[in-house]
Amino acid sequence: MSGAEPFDEDLEREVAEALGDRSIEELEDLADPTEAGRNRASAAGVRQGRVQQASGDVVLIDLGGKSPGMLPVNEFKPEGVPAEGTIIDVVIERFDEREGLFILSKRKAEVEAAWASLQPGATVEGLVTGMNKGGLEVEIKGVRAFMPASQVDVYHVHDISIFLQQTIRAEVTQVDRSDNNVVISRRKLLEREQAAAREQLLGEIAEGQVRQGVVRNVTEYGAFVDLGGLDGLLHISDMSWGRVKDAGEIVQVGQTIEVKVLKIEPEKERISLGLKQIMANPWDGVEQRYRAGQKLTGRVTRLMDFGAFVEVEPGLEGLVPIGEMSWGRRVRHPSEIVQEGSMVEVAVLQIDADKHRMSLGIRQVQENPWDGVASRYPPESIVTGRVTRLADFGAFVEIEAGIEGLVHISEMADRRINRVSEVVQPDQEIQVRVLSVDPESQRMSLSLKSAVAGPADGEGEKSEDEKSKQRKRKRPRRGGLETGNDAWLSLS
Repeated sequence: MSGAEPFDEDLEREVAEALGDRSIEELEDLADPTEAGRNRASAAGVRQGRVQQASGDVVLIDLGGKSPGMLPVNEFKPEGVPAEGTIIDVVIERFDEREGLFILSKRKAEVEAAWASLQPGATVEGLVTGMNKGGLEVEIKGVRAFMPASQVDVYHVHDISIFLQQTIRAEVTQVDRSDNNVVISRRKLLEREQAAAREQLLGEIAEGQVRQGVVRNVTEYGAFVDLGGLDGLLHISDMSWGRVKDAGEIVQVGQTIEVKVLKIEPEKERISLGLKQIMANPWDGVEQRYRAGQKLTGRVTRLMDFGAFVEVEPGLEGLVPIGEMSWGRRVRHPSEIVQEGSMVEVAVLQIDADKHRMSLGIRQVQENPWDGVASRYPPESIVTGRVTRLADFGAFVEIEAGIEGLVHISEMADRRINRVSEVVQPDQEIQVRVLSVDPESQRMSLSLKSAVAGPADGEGEKSEDEKSKQRKRKRPRRGGLETGNDAWLSLS
């Protein structure tokens, strides 16, 4: 035996009792102080010992023989030295003849136990100690293991550094002790646990239930919520009673929320969820809170060609039709009157709670320029106005802000004309004669004939025969219009 003295019979017997059935060569390794001897001795296996006493920086361990073992106190950190009599696992590193003690290692025993538990498919727990571009380094009871980045979670994790210094559970996928190579997967463990949870969830879940879940992903059409093994879809239309443009405005990834189960398709493992369904429906009791003619202030949520939607309370929208935006102005698009996001004053026109519809008006909160118009502009009065637009059947003339009248083509000249533009042009100021006023229909019939010129000098009055001939020649006017109020057509 090189580097060590032979054992005497008593010592050999005591060491043999401590180590079990070992050859004399293995016993000699225990007395060999060299590194090679210590390594060979470490492979002797895990033994049990009883904590005897702590003395200074060492702890004496009773191995059941005459010679105790010795452990450094720091091997018990951070837990501290256990009570006397506690059974612990140790590895005998060597035998110190001079002190008559076995030199032990608790940590190596833990490593040996860890290697024994590292079998493919086994579930282990470890501390994430580091990372590299390929994945995470995990320490499992003194054994270094590697977890590829793709195996960290069932979902893609953009920054795996969030797992540093965390204790995680994972499944062992590869073990090669000769190479000290251990590969683990947290993803496989999660998938296995989720599969079991999914089966349990499908057996318990029912439509109408309110359940708690975690938002896993947010898309343009909604969000996927993990209910505990199975994801459900929370569609953007079921997030709020109001209109939602971006699902991210309502929920965020990682957020824990309560949702209502709307529909279950077990064969496809599909679940539809709702968030607004567990909130108060703003349309409930709307007819008691609002009445026709009531004035409100709301926010313009969106513009359409036919009008603007205005939110008068969270989740409660009404429509302002384009025809209810102005008294006299011809509005081609709502953006001429309101802008999205702006606050406007409106009046309630009509409510249909069953269909979730509310009709609103903007012009109803403004002064109606047609009030008193009949007294301001009696028939046969001469007024000045501006031509706003031309049509095949006549010209529209603005008398004052919000008040427009129609000069039918037959009332433009004593002679027959083919086109309105032969007499007037847009933006031209002209004098007209009022024929009739209908405030309720907001219509005014005008004429250019008498307002432009009266009878020529010397013409005199027409004879009764001439008037009779005129009446006989009277035919329906172009455009199918006869008189005053009938001479009104809309451009819309």
